[in-house]
Amino acid sequence: MATTTRGRSASNGSSSSSGSSSNGRAASARRSPEPRLGQRGGELQRFGSLRQLPIALSAEARTESCQLLNEILADTTILYALYKKAHWNAAGPTFYQLHLLFDKHAGEQLELVDALAERVQMLGGISVGDPRHAAELTTIERAPDGAEEIPVVLDRLLDAHETIIEKVRQAIDKTEESKDMGTNDLLMGDVLRAHEMQVWFLAEHVVDIPLVEA
Repeated sequence: MATTTRGRSASNGSSSSSGSSSNGRAASARRSPEPRLGQRGGELQRFGSLRQLPIALSAEARTESCQLLNEILADTTILYALYKKAHWNAAGPTFYQLHLLFDKHAGEQLELVDALAERVQMLGGISVGDPRHAAELTTIERAPDGAEEIPVVLDRLLDAHETIIEKVRQAIDKTEESKDMGTNDLLMGDVLRAHEMQVWFLAEHVVDIPLVEA
């Protein structure tokens, strides 16, 4: 009996070892240092659709908030680009101050882009990510491809800010009604205040005050 048991054990062990070795070879065959290029597939989630998330907020409220946020996000993406263009093309006696200010404002707008996009995702939506998509949705007037004079650039930026601020104020009212307080807090505490601060800094550069005479 002992011999038979040992024989069975040996036989089973041999079979297991053989299976393991075969699995190992198969796994090894699947591995490769080559990048897997050219992969394509369908969308996991369509833009405008909603994932179900347990955040105690109705689908209707989340859908409305995602739409409002994406409109603001599209405009913010364009405003960020306008600031970078203004930064690169600044010229004249105020070059140094405005070159730095435009870049600072661009960085702050980029932070808002991230915050707005992540809020859409938190609500179960899909955020506007491609600048070409943002260009289709924005209501900010397109600037010419060339360079403009500084006063014109400042006025263009101020107009863009006002366009966004109007939408933000409307969205604050609507998210308060729908009880989406997370979105409401983001829009009021971060987005609106950032825009109002930047408007103040820009507007002070178009005040006609003499430099050397009172």
